[in-house]
Amino acid sequence: MIWRISWSQRALRDMERLDRSSRERVLRALDRLAQTGQADLKRLRGSSDEWRLRVGDWRVRLELDPRARTIRVFRVRHRREAYR
Repeated sequence: MIWRISWSQRALRDMERLDRSSRERVLRALDRLAQTGQADLKRLRGSSDEWRLRVGDWRVRLELDPRARTIRVFRVRHRREAYR
């Protein structure tokens, strides 16, 4: 079953700032996660419900809601800035 992807305003602004190829890679990785559940996904330490999706040098911070089958994207940041 396919999951729905929900974007925060902040994440949408982050995506606008990416170059085209990086934006496409992030979108493909999220689509793959939504359709197959396969991704370089890791739960963030100190948080029970926030996850990190690694896409090259970019990190997507998100939350998974299994009951609603929704992926909520909070931020898309470069790895040097993602955890500040």
